[in-house]
Amino acid sequence: MSSLVKNIIRFILFIFLQVFILNEVPPLHRFIVPYIYFLYILWLPFTINRIALMIIAFVFGLSLDFFSGTTGLHAAPCVLIAYIRPFLLNLLLPQETIEQSYSEPGSKSMGWAPYSLYVGVLTFVHHFYLVLIEWLQFGDFLYFLGKVLGTTAISLLMIFLAELLFLRKGKYRTNAA
Repeated sequence: MSSLVKNIIRFILFIFLQVFILNEVPPLHRFIVPYIYFLYILWLPFTINRIALMIIAFVFGLSLDFFSGTTGLHAAPCVLIAYIRPFLLNLLLPQETIEQSYSEPGSKSMGWAPYSLYVGVLTFVHHFYLVLIEWLQFGDFLYFLGKVLGTTAISLLMIFLAELLFLRKGKYRTNAA
């Protein structure tokens, strides 16, 4: 299956999963809401350029906003993590690894430690910004921090379970044209 078709299917599946399943789950302990839709952005190929990545993230977030009835609430954090993603990948992996490795980020292509850090940092940034936009204030800072940390922990648990249960086939890239 081509990379384009695979990513279009992922786009639809992540929107469906978040809107029709995870958004319908009652919040845990009043403030923990699981979000894993942004994993779509994290799993896009290494070789995608930053501008295209940010446009895809914006369209993806706006699509989720459309189905969720929110205006830009998810689009803004998606664009933020799309902007940060290449910097974080460059910090975690040498350029040769990105150029000669697997085609997309994952536990097989990056190793568990760098992949966990990659997913953890971007999940925290996404959730921090999402909750901040949702409230537009720090108000009760401990409640705010609890919501960010609780939602991040549940989301990370779901992401790593998904990574373990649905092992993606790591397609090794070659430089053959």
